[in-house]
Amino acid sequence: MTTWSIGEAATKCGLTPHTLRWYERIGLLGTIERGGDGRRRFNDRDLDWLSLLTKLRATGMPVRDMQRYAELVRSGAGEAERLELLKRHREEVRRALASQRECLKLLDAKISYYSSCLAAPQTTEL
Repeated sequence: MTTWSIGEAATKCGLTPHTLRWYERIGLLGTIERGGDGRRRFNDRDLDWLSLLTKLRATGMPVRDMQRYAELVRSGAGEAERLELLKRHREEVRRALASQRECLKLLDAKISYYSSCLAAPQTTEL
């Protein structure tokens, strides 16, 4: 099985080694295997998990909710609570997307207005 150092794993996930250590310290990562030299070695499953964490974080999930989710996954139980946590977060993401769509509409309207102003023939005074 292929494994990666903390630097390689961080690069693959778009994170920093410091973030990976922090994730491990606060319980977002389970036990990461160590090589004979004592250094962390990340496997495919670890990278898949980090990819999920990265997406949850990018969508604004609070770290405490991510911690709870990780705890439930590691316990192997709590499917109903996991489902509810994800559904709640999905609603937050939907609200954020709706808000962003409204902002985009406003920007489009302003761009259209200023574009039409610049496209109109300019009159010069004599």
